[in-house]
Amino acid sequence: MNDLAPEILRNSLEEIIELSQIKTVFQPIISLRDGTVLGYEALSRGPVGTPLQNPDTMFTVAKECGKLWELEQLCRSKALDAVYKATDTIKLFLNVNPYVIHDEKFKRGFTKEYLQRFNLDPDNIFFEITEKSAVDDIEAFKKTINHYKDQNFKIAVDDAGAGYSGLNMITDIHPHYIKLDMNLTRDIDSDELKKALVKSLQEFSRISDIYLIAEGIETQGQLNTLIDIGVNYGQGYFIQRPDEKIKPINGAVLHTIKEQNSRKNHVYFNCLSNVFIGNLCRKNQTLKPGEMAQAVYNIFLGDKTLTGITILEGDKVKGVITRERINHLMSGQYGYSLHATHPIAEFIDRSAFTVDYLMPIDTAAKLAMSRPPERLYDYIIVTRKSHYYGIVTIKDLLEKTMEIEVSNAKHQNPLSGLPGNLMIEKRLTQCIAEGLPFTVLYFDIDNFKVYNDVYGFENGDNVIRLVAKALCENIPRNGFVGHVGGDDFVAVVPFYEVEELCERILSFFDKATLGLYKETDLNCGYVTAKNRRGVEEQFPLMTLSIAGVTNRNEVFEDIYHLSEKAGAVKKKCKQEWKSCFIIE
Repeated sequence: MNDLAPEILRNSLEEIIELSQIKTVFQPIISLRDGTVLGYEALSRGPVGTPLQNPDTMFTVAKECGKLWELEQLCRSKALDAVYKATDTIKLFLNVNPYVIHDEKFKRGFTKEYLQRFNLDPDNIFFEITEKSAVDDIEAFKKTINHYKDQNFKIAVDDAGAGYSGLNMITDIHPHYIKLDMNLTRDIDSDELKKALVKSLQEFSRISDIYLIAEGIETQGQLNTLIDIGVNYGQGYFIQRPDEKIKPINGAVLHTIKEQNSRKNHVYFNCLSNVFIGNLCRKNQTLKPGEMAQAVYNIFLGDKTLTGITILEGDKVKGVITRERINHLMSGQYGYSLHATHPIAEFIDRSAFTVDYLMPIDTAAKLAMSRPPERLYDYIIVTRKSHYYGIVTIKDLLEKTMEIEVSNAKHQNPLSGLPGNLMIEKRLTQCIAEGLPFTVLYFDIDNFKVYNDVYGFENGDNVIRLVAKALCENIPRNGFVGHVGGDDFVAVVPFYEVEELCERILSFFDKATLGLYKETDLNCGYVTAKNRRGVEEQFPLMTLSIAGVTNRNEVFEDIYHLSEKAGAVKKKCKQEWKSCFIIE
């Protein structure tokens, strides 16, 4: 039970229960997309300075003493009371042992009526059930879980990935949330196996309509990696430590989350030629030119993963010393004695491959792979405004290129090769959330269906490709182009002055489509085709309508509000009998 005598621990536990000596602290669980608070986990602490201060010890003793029900009941009541005294109603995550939640006393006691005393309803309660505890009668347990689901309680499986119990509980009860054990989060930014496992769980949760929550986020590197993987929610010391008071999230943390999401969205929701090499950057070991070769050699000996060190004077890149180079210098009968006490500046490669932050990754990849064979796998140094920014390894570059291609291929329109609806929605949601200046342009080809019917779908496909080309060539690199489907397209640009841009696109379209008609139709200025009633009718030649919506004078609640506004503008465009644009 513990190093202390069982009787002492039992007495200490009974005193805690009798005198309600439990302190409740709260730790926020926040969205890793925008930093909004999902809820707060209620964590119980024993009396400070006692053998049962640690909650794990306290609950272990309670289970062995047959007092688990009483202790959990006390912890829950203290947590609910603390929430009741708080200013605002919050969503509360409560830890519940599978044995307890399955107990009839729990069912009878934890009811809607009981929650009303604390100004709460089931929608605000999330039961965290640990995966570590085995369940003897799984069928009965599933009935219990469904009982609470039917009352709108939310279910989270806690400690997923801890121990070796497998994922049976997840597949059996289909929870609303899965909480990844902190051992999976720890070092995830440097442990490729953990990263791969969490990626698999994220894909599983996406397919299963379950949300992932990562516990134990303690560093910015872990946070950034989890955001890149796509984990929905997170908690941990880096976000906020547990506290008796319910506090807002630190502004610096929110900024980090938004910055990383912006960077991720730029990487994954663009074609390779629009993704900057700087978005793949990471910091590496740097040294000053005066560092002795002996000290540099020792750094490489102490870190077997290090392939090179960037040498900086201030924040200006002077060159690179690679592992291969330093090993060569220090090898042989006299290598060490000849070079050890010389400054490393004498031996660095001053022509190391250096690129600007804004170079597209496809360009950087081509340049990197065109280097001599012996330099092929040296990392890429990235500068921003001529100042050192970081490095990109060839491994990182190739892996990320493949990830982007696969990710985009899943959601691209096969005809135009442009991002489809899912990526369009994500980009629009991102624009609304960030609140920065933007203009959304909706493109619609008028009389396209008639052309497609008369000239055939192959020629119709050429028109679609033509519009895609017009947009890709004219929308700036910091913008976004998507294909809704059929003859509808969307573009997003981070500014309001779009008149000249629209005129260029319309001029391109009108000139290009002239070569797609027969001369007789061009001379007539219309196409003859049967309407829906089977009667021949004259239809105008194709034109292009552009409906623009900005956030210059209006704040949009969501993409539906934005789409509704755009729909009204499109109706105005349709009233024109020529290619036109209207921006509102």
